[in-house]
Amino acid sequence: MTNDIASPATQLGFDSLLANADSDNHARKFARETAHLPADMADAIPYFRSLIDSHNAAMLAADVEETTRLREKAHLLAVKLNEGKPGILADENSPGNVLTRETAAPSGAVPLWGQAGDFIITVAGTRIRIEQDGIFGICCGITYWPGLSAHVVDRDKPFISETGYRSFLGFHLDLEAGLTPDKIAERLIAAYIRDELKGRLCTLDDRYSR
Repeated sequence: MTNDIASPATQLGFDSLLANADSDNHARKFARETAHLPADMADAIPYFRSLIDSHNAAMLAADVEETTRLREKAHLLAVKLNEGKPGILADENSPGNVLTRETAAPSGAVPLWGQAGDFIITVAGTRIRIEQDGIFGICCGITYWPGLSAHVVDRDKPFISETGYRSFLGFHLDLEAGLTPDKIAERLIAAYIRDELKGRLCTLDDRYSR
């Protein structure tokens, strides 16, 4: 009688072949999807700057679909630069971090949407340094507005937290064309002071006042 049941070793061989075939198919598909994107960092940086310009224009137009498309394109670029592997933000030399660092706005200048940067706003009489995430920030993959954080400037004056720091991730604000990062930050901080702090700023804890 012929035994048609495959041995465990044979089955493992089949599984390995299927896994390799699936991996090859994925690699070919990824190569097709990213064929138009730069393959090295020297070309990728100016390309990414142009992509940020387009992303900024899409956000200023409150175009959610185009904003999402450009973020996905940026992610594909970083993965391609990472030889098709994840971990685009694994360390300071990973593609996502290099692209972010090399295209960041000068400190003090309001960045474009999708560009990392830091700038100062004044809300309720207090100066606040805002750090804005770039297009690879955690929020850009799950929400429309990039994440930002608020840092105290004048430690001898009231602030929006006792620690001199407050992060804003995954917040909701209504879409509106023409809103720049500084205007969004001002609206967000003003709403936080009004709703969460009941209109009263905090005195810095002694541990954070120096």
